[in-house]
Amino acid sequence: MSGPVAGAVDIGGTKIAVGIVDEQGSILAQGETPTSPELGYQAGLARTSAVLRRLLDECGLSIAGIGVGSTGPIDPQTGVYGEVGTLPGWQGAPLAADLERLFGVRVAVENDADATALGEAAWGAGRGSRSLLYVTISTGIGVGILLDGRIYRGAGGAHPEIGHHILDASGPACYCGANGCWESLASGPALEAWMSSQRDDVLSARQICELARRGEPLALQAVHREARYLGLGLANLVTMFCPQTIVLGGGMMHSADLLLAPAVDVVRRICTQVPAENTSIVLAGLGAQCGLLGAACVWFHRAGLL
Repeated sequence: MSGPVAGAVDIGGTKIAVGIVDEQGSILAQGETPTSPELGYQAGLARTSAVLRRLLDECGLSIAGIGVGSTGPIDPQTGVYGEVGTLPGWQGAPLAADLERLFGVRVAVENDADATALGEAAWGAGRGSRSLLYVTISTGIGVGILLDGRIYRGAGGAHPEIGHHILDASGPACYCGANGCWESLASGPALEAWMSSQRDDVLSARQICELARRGEPLALQAVHREARYLGLGLANLVTMFCPQTIVLGGGMMHSADLLLAPAVDVVRRICTQVPAENTSIVLAGLGAQCGLLGAACVWFHRAGLL
């Protein structure tokens, strides 16, 4: 094996993916474990470490470092968790320091959206883009921002929560405290909530999209509404950042055949004050491995190798 390899840890609310990745973006080995946050941080750390050690033993490799992409907030410099709604009880956990102690290598940590933005810029659909926004549309909406090839950080290193910018102040209430934020109007649960307000039963976003493909009128109306709000949020990003590339990922993009074209049409129609034609809006290129590859890319990027 020529060149360094990195451990990669992608932490979500449901599962933790673990892998070994080389600097060309090839996954050499991978495994996963349930997050099970209710069992506590130390139990999650132990399971994660066990998976990584098993992979290293099976491959006979040593790693130069470990990259982590995690649902946040997590401090990218200290690797310490803030108050994470999907990981109750993990607040204050020193993930980076713990992994460094266990494996004897440097650990680099980023919010999962920022990590995937790095991965897509290095190895995916945004390859070569110096200004790139990665937008994940799933249970929530998150955005990773790369400007001049570097992650944009707010005051105090904060990660901007662009999924909570307001599109319609008269819209539905969100847990963030606002009404009509982007997440409350264009996420998967937003699609489900609107549909359930129009009929008696409860359907998943996947089921609604399948009904729309069959031409069911109410499902088509729900999907058109979803695409419009997705497009409005993207239009705001184009107007504010004028990026080279916007990469779209997350569970809702499994229905890109229904959502992408009308959302892009909204962007092209209303972004009249900037050269919107210079922004490519594309689907993520790393597929189901985007989280794991993004996590690895965090370390390679922090080490100056990408």
